Amino acid sequence: MEALEYLDLCKNYLSGNIPSHLFLLKNLTTVFLYTNRLSGPLPRPVMALNLNVIDFSNNSLTGSIPEDFGKMVKLEYLVLFMNQLSGKIPVGIGRLPALSSIELFMNNLSGELPPDFGRFSKLQVFDVSTNHLTGSLPDGLCDNKVLISMISFDNNLTGELPKSFEDCNTLRGVWVERNNLSGTIPDGLWAAENLKVLKINNNQFTGQLPQKMASNLYIVDISNNQFSGEIPDGVWTSGKLKWLLIMNNQFTGQLPKHVTSNISLLDISNNQFFGEIPPAISSWSNLYIFRASNNLLTGQIPHELTALRSLSVLMLDGNKLSGNFPSNIISWESLSTLTCSRNQLSGTIPPALCLLADLNQLDLSQNQFSGEIPPALSLLVNLNQLDLSENQFSGEIPPEIGHLPVSSLNLSSNHLSGKIPDEFEVVFFRKSFLNNPGLCATMPSLGLRDCRAKTEKSKLIAIIGSIVAFLFLVAILYMVHVFKIRRLEENKRKEALVQHWKLTPFHTLSFTESDILPNLAEDNLVGSGGSGKVYAVALSTGEKVAVKSIRNNYKLSEKVFLAEIKILGTIRHSNIVKLWCCISSEESNLLVYEYTENRSLDLWLHAKRRSPGQFLDLPTRLKIAIGTAQGLSYMHHNCSPPIVHRDVKSSNVLLDSDFNAKIADFGLAKILINNGDPNTVSTVAGSFGYIAPEYAYTKKVNEKFDVYSFGVILLELVTGREAIDEDMGCGLADWARHHVEEGNQIVDALEGDIKEAENLDEMCGVFRLGIFCTASNPAKRPTMREVLQILLYCSPPSPK
Repeated sequence: MEALEYLDLCKNYLSGNIPSHLFLLKNLTTVFLYTNRLSGPLPRPVMALNLNVIDFSNNSLTGSIPEDFGKMVKLEYLVLFMNQLSGKIPVGIGRLPALSSIELFMNNLSGELPPDFGRFSKLQVFDVSTNHLTGSLPDGLCDNKVLISMISFDNNLTGELPKSFEDCNTLRGVWVERNNLSGTIPDGLWAAENLKVLKINNNQFTGQLPQKMASNLYIVDISNNQFSGEIPDGVWTSGKLKWLLIMNNQFTGQLPKHVTSNISLLDISNNQFFGEIPPAISSWSNLYIFRASNNLLTGQIPHELTALRSLSVLMLDGNKLSGNFPSNIISWESLSTLTCSRNQLSGTIPPALCLLADLNQLDLSQNQFSGEIPPALSLLVNLNQLDLSENQFSGEIPPEIGHLPVSSLNLSSNHLSGKIPDEFEVVFFRKSFLNNPGLCATMPSLGLRDCRAKTEKSKLIAIIGSIVAFLFLVAILYMVHVFKIRRLEENKRKEALVQHWKLTPFHTLSFTESDILPNLAEDNLVGSGGSGKVYAVALSTGEKVAVKSIRNNYKLSEKVFLAEIKILGTIRHSNIVKLWCCISSEESNLLVYEYTENRSLDLWLHAKRRSPGQFLDLPTRLKIAIGTAQGLSYMHHNCSPPIVHRDVKSSNVLLDSDFNAKIADFGLAKILINNGDPNTVSTVAGSFGYIAPEYAYTKKVNEKFDVYSFGVILLELVTGREAIDEDMGCGLADWARHHVEEGNQIVDALEGDIKEAENLDEMCGVFRLGIFCTASNPAKRPTMREVLQILLYCSPPSPK
């Protein structure tokens, strides 16, 4: 062993402490122990002073970094990220002459950065992000003129950027966001010829932007600071610029007529921009996301805006825009978010808006829109949020609107009348219809007028009804006489009906289409959505099946049907819902699934939906988490090519009689043609609260999207909260991360009844894993195979 030079034991299941005698090996130069389950303190490098590489990342190591690490003069790579290390960074590390990369992010390190950190002569990568560091950045950090990446976000750093940044052309990326840094940005940094990414958001920087920025910059995020003045033309037209985020500052001036042709993300929200949106905006051809909320923009929304065919997110709320909404918006075929609230817009909802099938969020509240709500809004089968409140809409709410799969609805403060759609007569929508005196409902708790209240006219109708009832009784006698004849005719009709349907089995069946079709009645209806209805059908064998009816009159519904057939028709896994067969005709398609007695997971977790006394104990919640992870892991790692679900949420996790989890609803699933490579999708799809943040910026889809959504389910399992809860003020993933970052105990975030259970460590671990899975950077999320391994061991690592 004394001759050992190279040791690589990464990505195993090693646990316990790192043995101290490892650092007694004099000839050891390289040690890889990353991605294990190691714990305890770092050993002192007593003899192993010839080490070039140390990588102990992604473990559960604790304690401080030993001072002796500052004596390894040959050390080139020190990689300790994603552990639980604490204390100060040793001063001696800043004097290591050969150090090229130091990566300490996602630990609990504190104190100030040693001044000697400015003496590195060969340092290229410096990453101390997501710790509790204070003080200022060392002045000479870039004196060596070789620094490439400066990463220190999510700390408590203060002071100005180092003066050495004034002349540091080797820098390619600066990430210092979410600190308390102040002062102005060195002119030399703006002009650094190799700089590609500058993220200095969420600090207290001041000053104005330069007349021109470096031509290689493609991401600039200076949001949430105190910058001011007008934006020079040289910034708008900067060469390769793709993302420009300047929201929450004090910028002023008018929007430019010309921007760089590469710009795809532009966020100018919460500033003081004024004037009209220029018609020349039609030349911003690659714009994918445009946020201009809470400024002083006036005039009409120009028709030229409809020329932006790539637009996915348009947010113009909180301005002074007026006039009608552009009518020719059919070209926005990729639009997923449209918010124009708090303006002075008028007129009716343009018909073309109802054809934007990818629309997920529509907010036109606090304007002067009028007319009736168009029934064609029901065509927006992906719509998750709809807010038309505080306008002048009138007439009845179209019954078709009840088919929308919305989780957030607000039609309050209009002039609507009549009965609200049956689908909205639930407590969840109790605030959706307020201040519409003409509306009524049959559920008193909604605070609306009772549709069943009798009037003088209704009394007269009741008398007439009694007479009619008497005559009807006479008719019954005749009906009994012909009952047998009608039954024979009905049997013939059923036989004729079956002849028009084609059955395609995917397993050995104990039933035929004649057992299914006659039972698709309202009495058997258990759910409905934008693409059709779901029925529970009892077979003659005593078993039940679930039947999803998908109408053929919508293009998207056909896509949903084909996606389900392509995936579930061949897949075989105990944690993925079984597709028995499909039954198709020219009018509609039926998908016949195995029946899950305990319905969906969301009905058991959320207080608003579950029945009194209905509660999942701790072992059952862990069982459901493991089962869901097994299904997703199979899809990602055992299917060839891999499958991404794209709509993982608690309502798509079904539970059988033994609470075994079954993943369902593959209508949005994507088969990855190239294993491991992101695949392009045409729309931002999914359900609000479960959508990974990168969905707003990219059309690339990979397995890490499902990992994020599954992380939200883990947080739902242990907190009992919904993915989007108005009491939290943000999504569940952000709320959970803020809860930990603010120093609160994890146990305080758990659902009340769980706190009284034993072995709370398991649920606290699941909470940590949920945060780990919902990391904003997809590269830092684990794979589903790793998530499953962690759940099976019931001791997930800390997200820090």
